[in-house]
Amino acid sequence: MSEIKINLEHSKPKPKKMIGFRHFQFVLLFLIQFVFFGMRTSLSVAIISMTEESPPSNSISTYPQWDNTDTILSSFFWGYIIPQVVAGQLSERYGPKWFFVVTMIAGSIINIAIPTMAQILGSTGVIICRVLQGICQAFMYPGTHNLLSQWTPVFERSLVANFVYGGASLGIAVCMPVTGAISGSEMGWPVAFYIYGGLGIATAIIFIIWGENSPSDSTKISKDEQKYIEANTDISSGKKFPTPWKSILRSVPVYAMLVAGISQCWGCFTLLTEIPTYLSNIMNFDINSNSQLSALPYFAQFFVGLFISPLADFIAAKNIVTISTSRKIFNSLASYLPAAALIYLAFLENFETNLVITLLVITVSTSQFAQSGYWINLIDIAPNHSATLLGMVNGTNNIFSLLAPLTVGFLGSDKKDPILWRKVFLLAAVIYAVCGTFYVIFTSAEVQKWNNIEEDDEESDKGSVIIEKEKKTEFLPKC
Repeated sequence: MSEIKINLEHSKPKPKKMIGFRHFQFVLLFLIQFVFFGMRTSLSVAIISMTEESPPSNSISTYPQWDNTDTILSSFFWGYIIPQVVAGQLSERYGPKWFFVVTMIAGSIINIAIPTMAQILGSTGVIICRVLQGICQAFMYPGTHNLLSQWTPVFERSLVANFVYGGASLGIAVCMPVTGAISGSEMGWPVAFYIYGGLGIATAIIFIIWGENSPSDSTKISKDEQKYIEANTDISSGKKFPTPWKSILRSVPVYAMLVAGISQCWGCFTLLTEIPTYLSNIMNFDINSNSQLSALPYFAQFFVGLFISPLADFIAAKNIVTISTSRKIFNSLASYLPAAALIYLAFLENFETNLVITLLVITVSTSQFAQSGYWINLIDIAPNHSATLLGMVNGTNNIFSLLAPLTVGFLGSDKKDPILWRKVFLLAAVIYAVCGTFYVIFTSAEVQKWNNIEEDDEESDKGSVIIEKEKKTEFLPKC
């Protein structure tokens, strides 16, 4: 069984214009990630001010009696998990544009309502809002993956995916200090929710005007660029394929990616939700210092993605290694480097600020390698079904995003106890290492036979079979 090779002789040349309409779509997707991950993250910082006994101003409501902050922080995922597969199916059947628009506007309005719901219903009101936001944002990843499969030539995938999904890292990095500064000022924590709600509505309006489902649907793209994209993807333009459920459920590479995603969701969301709490209770930082230092790992994560993604595309385009090997290398870096840093952090006895922050930066930033690993691997194996696969994998994975902050409360109630954090970090390290190893053994980047089948026949359940392509114009000479 051999991997599909690059056909340099017959590959379509790039359009004369360096910047095309597809690049504008990537910027829009980046903006969506930036705004809505900021919206998702703001509560992790604001919760510290929301539960303070002494707010910066008497006009700011706080709730020091809330003792269920871990439950509040995990509640987003209660709604987020449920619609993932449905979101993927709808994106593939109808295109994600209008699902994006409706859910972005709804999620933004809900964000604006959080301070009012907190006053009326207490922590229950915040939990209700976060569950509803989770349902709305469930359309974001499957829809984005669908658009990437439609708009991205195969050997630009790693670079484009890291840029687009890097919007999430940058959104987190900007959100944390901004939310911290607002929450620590006389404006108060509610203003942060109003700002992000307004940004979300503005982003939705921009996407209404400029967002497109595919090159074939767009009237703004040049014919040269459209032909270039369609010739260099594995998408069957204009065709609708029934989802080959049996083949997907019997596909070993799909399970490899699902397992890889478990480690990333567990580790990333343990840190995302708990870094502010850790720095507050163990390092004794105030809200402003806390939010600034909490953001630093995510700034690093964004720039790591931009640096490493061209390398991932380059070594695959030059046939230095196969695409499968490239995905395994980068996903391994995303698994073993965070695991090593967390083990070091777990047994730390001298909580020196620079060392702690360095270890947190390594843990968070190196997980970005997964964008060039299992995350983009979902498009490799079945671009026609990438949104559904993303919904399945991400929906299942985010059960563990939900469990991660809840497990912190299960392991101990004293957030000032270093032993509690040792348990938290070691558990995350073991999950990173075990899941990363499973992925290396069982994954593949070969386009699966069931990507293009029109019926889910019995022969399609052999997930490692490659499509025999008649046209060999799907690859780029170089990224």
